Amino acid sequence: MTEEALADLERMDLVARVWARDHTAWKPDPTEIADRLGWLDVARAMQANVPDLQAFAEEARSEGIRHVVLLGMGGSSLGPEVVRQTFGSASGYPELIVLDSTVPDTVMAVTREIDTATTLFSVSSKSGTTTEPLALYAHFRALVESAVGAENAGRNFFAITDAGTPLEAMARDNGFRRAFLNPADIGGRYSVLSYFGLAPSALTGLDVAKLLDRAAGMMDACGPNVPVRENPAALLGAAMAGHATQGRDKLTLVTSPSIAAFGLWAEQLIAESLGKEGRGKGPVAGEPRLDPAYSGDDRLFVHLRLDGDGDDAEDAAIDAIETAGLPVVRLELRDRYDLGAEFFRWELATAIAGAVLGIHPFDQPNVQQAKDQTLLVLDECNRLGSLPDVEAPGSLAGLLSTARKGDYLSIMAYVRQTPETDNALNALRRSVAERWGIATTLGYGPRYLHSTGQVHKGGPDTGIYLLLTAEPAEDAPVPGESFSFGTLAEAQALGDLRALQALGRRVARIHLPSADAASLGKLAAESPASV
Repeated sequence: MTEEALADLERMDLVARVWARDHTAWKPDPTEIADRLGWLDVARAMQANVPDLQAFAEEARSEGIRHVVLLGMGGSSLGPEVVRQTFGSASGYPELIVLDSTVPDTVMAVTREIDTATTLFSVSSKSGTTTEPLALYAHFRALVESAVGAENAGRNFFAITDAGTPLEAMARDNGFRRAFLNPADIGGRYSVLSYFGLAPSALTGLDVAKLLDRAAGMMDACGPNVPVRENPAALLGAAMAGHATQGRDKLTLVTSPSIAAFGLWAEQLIAESLGKEGRGKGPVAGEPRLDPAYSGDDRLFVHLRLDGDGDDAEDAAIDAIETAGLPVVRLELRDRYDLGAEFFRWELATAIAGAVLGIHPFDQPNVQQAKDQTLLVLDECNRLGSLPDVEAPGSLAGLLSTARKGDYLSIMAYVRQTPETDNALNALRRSVAERWGIATTLGYGPRYLHSTGQVHKGGPDTGIYLLLTAEPAEDAPVPGESFSFGTLAEAQALGDLRALQALGRRVARIHLPSADAASLGKLAAESPASV
């Protein structure tokens, strides 16, 4: 399988064509390809900006900034979230909080955690028009103005966006401390080694020079003149594509514990790049450890192992998977900074896999569907005075009864993410996997809309979708809007539900009276008995 894909790469001279920015490696039409390849050399370009990023971080640290809150979605937030979870903050540097949710319980939890006067907010959006960060900006701008005065509030904000966007203008007109203007030829999910990933990370004291050095080393190892069979990205891309053509369309990422957050970023990269045109590859990340007997023949496993991380049980589990005859790709990291190399390896591998599979890896044609439906729901809410009813099955048992071989369950949870909710929902994933023998994924809304939402609607009809919503414990208005965060989050959930229904996807919605871990745990405990 991989051998055939490698032969295709050699025959088509694909690696060299990708480096040459030849759009015909993917499609005859250059639209959203020719202007989306800046990620190929952005790591080297950004090395020249390291002193500026370090000076920016030192300025914030010396002024007593205690928190950095990133307001962004998808490609603007998931790279920094990997860095946050993997590295934390260096001594004396502010703590990074990534806020990529409109769920009011989450928004208010962050609001209570910080002192707005000593917090620096990053408003991050490539287009400068993304709904969620703009709503969150309005919320925190009002709080900062109350704390430090309207005339001084701008210095608590900086923007990351493309040149010429409404966000650039907003930053200028509202006195932002800084606007980082990113190269326009980089799409969101390929932007982790650009300002979108590096500016928030630098503020935590991360050695961004070292991270970029590792990325540049991988660039050299994957260069256009490196033989395909010695090229790390080509080997991974060939495995991804080759196994997908044989029905192993679920790339299951297994990571060492301290780099587990890498799966959040890889999910978006793979789902938005390869899950479209009714086919492609879907990612499975963060899955509970399972006996290989519960894994079907639709899986390719990739083990990202950090040297010295000390998880013998995980190593044994991967050995058992391989012994059971399931394909495993093993990738070794020397230390955490090798994530810089992995960011680039996976970007190039995904682009290569798209070329082999004949899939356009740089657009996201189905992401807009849920956004459009959300706007329609909000419009109905404004006209009618309440959110519309969207009929959908409300039974997990009924949903799972439609499961077929090769399917997967996607849990889409509009609740505040905590360790307790993670544990409860992972218990549900385990019970479903062991009862039905299918893969499971978990995404918190609305984050997943900018990530795996593409493969949900654009990929093959192998997904069954459980939408979980709950009554928030509290709510907050969105300044300048007629709706609250609770209404916005509910509209996003209902909009996605409508989008999935319009495509004929199998979807159920369960609305809980509370989003606490006990309610979610009850759902997990009842699920095996109910089917």
